[in-house]
Amino acid sequence: MAAKGPQFNLDHEVVYGAVEQLSPMVRRVTAENPGKFTFQGTGTYIIGNGRVAIVDPGPVDTNHVEALLAAVEGETVTHLLITHTHGDHSPAAALLQEHIDAPTWGFGPHPIARPDPDAPIDPERGLGFGFDQEEPEPEQRSSDDGAEDTSPKHDEGYQAADANDWDFSPDEVVTHGQVIDGDGWSVEALHTPGHISNHLCFALREELSMFSGDHVMGWSTTVIPPPDGSLNSYLDSLQLLIGRNETVYHPTHGAPITDPQQLVPALLAHRKARTEQILACLNDGLATIKDIVLRMYTHVPKELYNPAGASVMSHLLALHEIDKVHCSDDEPGPRSLYTLTG
Repeated sequence: MAAKGPQFNLDHEVVYGAVEQLSPMVRRVTAENPGKFTFQGTGTYIIGNGRVAIVDPGPVDTNHVEALLAAVEGETVTHLLITHTHGDHSPAAALLQEHIDAPTWGFGPHPIARPDPDAPIDPERGLGFGFDQEEPEPEQRSSDDGAEDTSPKHDEGYQAADANDWDFSPDEVVTHGQVIDGDGWSVEALHTPGHISNHLCFALREELSMFSGDHVMGWSTTVIPPPDGSLNSYLDSLQLLIGRNETVYHPTHGAPITDPQQLVPALLAHRKARTEQILACLNDGLATIKDIVLRMYTHVPKELYNPAGASVMSHLLALHEIDKVHCSDDEPGPRSLYTLTG
């Protein structure tokens, strides 16, 4: 029988720009940037009343910034809390700071240097994993292969290079376990690398809730984009959350997660099942990411083969890091050949 994967919640209707009161201390304003990797859009959170914090200001979107300023009219913003430096999370902080005097708090600047626009073009760039418009239909797999059915709306994908906030640098550098105190509220910062190495979650201690950014989302698995994404770090960061006392997670995309201590172990099990599938493919002699995708991802449309390939690659990189997989190239890539070691 097929293993049961994480139960995702796709029931999430929003009114862009409106203020939604989620709890006595938490409000949300959603940016109008829906998409394959942002679901219904970026949910920016406001903590507290009177003297408040804003979590993940969002993308460069003047309408969203205006909606945030309207939402806190008559209040004082004292903190801008940044979960990480992807382009749908942190860039609007700079726009807000043109109107308010509040420092940004984050783990650090974007971990990857901005690409040099004058650098020679890599001839392999854009070729990805070798899929094209004429790709034949993938082979069918049995329903008892140990993997859950995969919906295009919540399969692992990858983050485009132009979706990074290259310019962000926090005014206040946050460390793991640091408690940030506001007026009537306090958050504990948890360093949760994996999706990106500078990812933070913020636990709101007064309400036993957590702003989980892109680390844990209720509508989707989390993207692990190379080169900075790390599956092994992501799994360790998931393990960090098990056994904590938060009862609600507020992800930046999607509805509140009301069963985090069921979802987090399910996400860990999901990744373990994916790894076992990939190991089985390698054991059967499949050596390329392309061939592994065509074996494993029979229920997704062809336009999601490249995101599926990025997911497979993240698992292969994790296996390569612990010497369970050998790579034909010094630096593992999308066209490399992968084999089991030993």
